[in-house]
Amino acid sequence: MGTKRYELTESEWLRIREMLPPEHPKEGKRGRPAKCDNRSAMNGILWIARGGAPWRELPERYGPWQTVYSRFRKWKDMGVFEAIFQALSIDADFENLSIDSTSCKVHQSANGGKKTEDKAVGMSRGGRNTKIHALVDGLGNPLAFMLSSGADHDSIHAVSLLQQVDIEGSNILGDKAYGAKVIREYIESQNASYTIPPRENCDTPWAVDWHTY
Repeated sequence: MGTKRYELTESEWLRIREMLPPEHPKEGKRGRPAKCDNRSAMNGILWIARGGAPWRELPERYGPWQTVYSRFRKWKDMGVFEAIFQALSIDADFENLSIDSTSCKVHQSANGGKKTEDKAVGMSRGGRNTKIHALVDGLGNPLAFMLSSGADHDSIHAVSLLQQVDIEGSNILGDKAYGAKVIREYIESQNASYTIPPRENCDTPWAVDWHTY
């Protein structure tokens, strides 16, 4: 069976397979065999993440949905996905990094749980939503991201996002929302530069390389 859309290619799988825990906790010993292999489980997780379908609708080719879901929860708690993310970010193109955010609507069930939990959900004119803040390399590959309430301004979390990556020597590209003095000063303190246009009402505008922008 050929690789389907959103599934890992052979080269992609070879890059991450050693970062996954053994398929069976007693690998190398006698015991009940795993109901699905790690590659099938990962492809199933990617299928869910891309389509947003309920776990019960997971196609049978990926294995029992309960098994794939259990492995997803285990890997999440172990920090496996973060480790993979960090490992794949090593080959990034750091010459020009872009920072931006986008909002997405939140399903009503996402606001459940304890009221004291930080769910990164806020109210806006469009209803409940979450804002995704991301920093990507010159090829558009994500280097760092964080979630916040959809009502938060882009600039509020910019420095915290930039602190997740070594930006020394990089040029940071962003829109006018990231032109706050505190953001520009942080970038310069890291021996990095920025290409961020000033707002029209800025008292002390700075030069912008519009070709790069």
